[in-house]
Amino acid sequence: MEALSVFVIANLTIHDSVPYRVYEKGFFPLLKKYGGEFITYDDNPITLEGISPRSGRIILFKFPSEENAKNWYHDPDYQSLINNRLLGTTLEFLTIIHGIETRK
Repeated sequence: MEALSVFVIANLTIHDSVPYRVYEKGFFPLLKKYGGEFITYDDNPITLEGISPRSGRIILFKFPSEENAKNWYHDPDYQSLINNRLLGTTLEFLTIIHGIETRK
């Protein structure tokens, strides 16, 4: 059985762009290392129903499997990089969403 793709959604507020830029610069090579793909981000998401996110930026990226996503998150280089994100942002959540199996 082939692994299903997963998506990762983050919701955060940037309050200090200097450490956040350091985080961003290191983020993309680590994302690629685990087969991740950056999809998009939005600083002004529109909530049609329910409670709006408390912070402004929503980020969406994709991995080929849950295992890849977890390996990315637990990578020692990523764990070290997180300190920059913590210094520059307030994170509301970082969540894995499982993809839907498609049959051909």
